[in-house]
Amino acid sequence: MNTLYKCKNCNNDLMLKIADLGYAPPSNSFLCRDDLENQESYYPLKVYLCKHCLLAQVNEYKNAKEIFSKNYVYFSSYSSTWVSHAKKYADMIIKKLKLNHQSQVIEIAANDGYLLQFFKGIPSIGIEPTSSTAKVAKSRGINIIEKFFDKNLASTLPKADLVIGNNVLAHVPEIRDFVCGVNLVLKDNGIANFEFPHILNLIRRNQFDTIYHEHFYYYSLHSVMDLFKRENLYIYDVDILDTHGGSLRIYASKNNIKQSKKIAKVLELEKKYNLHNEVGYMQLEQNMQNIKNDFLMLLLRLKKNNKKIIAYGVAAKGNTLLNYCGVKNDLISYAIDSSPYKQNLFLPGSHIEVKDKEFLKDHIPDYIWIPAWNIKDEIIKEVESTLKPVVSAMGGGCYANLY
Repeated sequence: MNTLYKCKNCNNDLMLKIADLGYAPPSNSFLCRDDLENQESYYPLKVYLCKHCLLAQVNEYKNAKEIFSKNYVYFSSYSSTWVSHAKKYADMIIKKLKLNHQSQVIEIAANDGYLLQFFKGIPSIGIEPTSSTAKVAKSRGINIIEKFFDKNLASTLPKADLVIGNNVLAHVPEIRDFVCGVNLVLKDNGIANFEFPHILNLIRRNQFDTIYHEHFYYYSLHSVMDLFKRENLYIYDVDILDTHGGSLRIYASKNNIKQSKKIAKVLELEKKYNLHNEVGYMQLEQNMQNIKNDFLMLLLRLKKNNKKIIAYGVAAKGNTLLNYCGVKNDLISYAIDSSPYKQNLFLPGSHIEVKDKEFLKDHIPDYIWIPAWNIKDEIIKEVESTLKPVVSAMGGGCYANLY
C-alpha cells in the first residue's frame, strides 16, 4: 500500500491507519442561521500512526489558519474547572522557578488570558492568533501578540525563563518548526512546560471523540520525547494530570538534565499497554464502532419512547461523536452552553441549536447528554442550580430522569 502522507516529525511514510471517522466538518465551525442554507465543507478524519517514531497524527485537510480564525468560539475562561487548574499551576510554577519581576514568561496559545492573569507582577507575553479570544485577554491587561507561534516569531521575542503551552502541541501542523521556535525563545537555563492529553487514555478509555481536525497529533510520552530531542530539547520530568480525561505535563530544557523517576514510570506504563509498538493502537477502531452502535441505539430507544433529549456543554468532542454517528436535531432537541460565543449558533453537521441555560427552565428535557464529559461535575452542578427551583415548583416530577 502506497501513501501520499509523510510523518510531520520524522518524515517517514504514514502507512498505518488506526482510526477512521469518515468525513466531518471542523468541530468548532459553528453555524449561524443563514449558514444553514449553504453546503458545509466536510473533510476526512483519519488517524495514522508513524511506525518509526510512533506519533499518531491526522493530515492537515483544512488549513490551521482557517480553523483558528478571528471568530474562534472556544474561550477557556468559561470552564471554572479549567481556570482553577490554571491558577493551581501558576501558583506552583512561580514558587518552583522563583519567578519575579525580573523574569520573563511566554505562553503560547494564551486564549482569553485564563492563565496569564495569575502571573501578576511577572513580565509576560501571550501568543494568541485568534482575535476573538485575544481581545478578551487584552481587556485583562495582558500583553498579547496576535500571531501564530513559529521559529520566525520566536527569533523576535525576548528570551524566556518559562515557556508555557497548554493543549497547543496537538494544534500545530508544522510541529518541528514550532518546537524549534521553543528552543530559540528559551534562555539557556529556561524551562518549557506543555500539557496535552495522553494517548494512553484515549485508547484505554475509548476517548476517540477527542479526535477532530484541530488536533493534528495524539501524543504518548515516548513520541513527544522523540519530537523534542530532534530539536535539541530534553524532557526531564513529567506530571500526570486528570484534566481532559488524563493528560501529561512535560518539563523540557536545553540541558540534558537527569530524568526523574516519573519519566521511567510513564514509559513503562506505555510499554505495558503496547504503545511502544503498533500493537497497542489497533483496538481503537473496533471500540469506536461499538460505542457508535450503543449511542445510536440509546438515542433511538429514548426517542421511540417519546423522551426529550438535549446536550449540555457543547465541546468540540461532542461534535465529533455526533457527526461520526450521524446524529441530527431530530434525536437531540437542542443544546445548552454557558459561553455566549456559542449561544444562538448551530452545531456543525448536526445543526442542533445552542441556547443559554435560562432556556432550559422553560424547556425541561427527560434526559441530558453531557458531551464535555471532562467537566461533567461542573456541568451537573450548573444544571442543578438552574433547574432545582423550577423542578421543586413542579413537584420534582422529572428531576430524577435528567442524567
